[in-house]
Amino acid sequence: MVTIFPTIYDIAMKPLEASRFKKVRTELVRNAQGEVLEIGSGTGINFPYYRQAKHVAAIEPNPEMSRRASRRGRNAHVPITLYEAKAESLPFADHTFDTVISTLVFCTIPNPLLALKEIQRVSKPGATIIFFEHVKMKQPTLAKAQELVNPLWEKVCDGCQLNRDTLSMILDAGLYVEELESLYGGLFLSIQCKNY
Repeated sequence: MVTIFPTIYDIAMKPLEASRFKKVRTELVRNAQGEVLEIGSGTGINFPYYRQAKHVAAIEPNPEMSRRASRRGRNAHVPITLYEAKAESLPFADHTFDTVISTLVFCTIPNPLLALKEIQRVSKPGATIIFFEHVKMKQPTLAKAQELVNPLWEKVCDGCQLNRDTLSMILDAGLYVEELESLYGGLFLSIQCKNY
């Protein structure tokens, strides 16, 4: 699906990326080690932060996003290979990856539970799986506002679900949550898991 969204994504995200998001991404991504899988690499915004990875396999279903990411991939500190693929059908063998990174992605995956199962399949036992996602808020009034805005938001933002309860899905998939940090009043969560 090619829309105007890839063209405006970096511009729209620039104020957030220049503030807290840069710090969050740096902390999450710099410690990714070994064979790394990045789910939904988008325009490659995480690529400059990889330092300890042996190799990064980055999947992205949107060809225009991948085209933009390829520029950042060429300038990364570690080798990065881009794959045009969906999270629900990963083109990798079982138990391949030491670390999996997903930042601001699970809101747009059509079948997130299947994607989580695929992530578990391709992750080694004991692999670290890291998420940074916006989620449905716990505060009832704000959660209701997310519900009301979501239909328009989904159309404008390339299928993004503003009100997805990603943490519950991660727990339902059987991942063990080691660390959980709430940001921006609970609108964003940083979640570090282990694959067992």
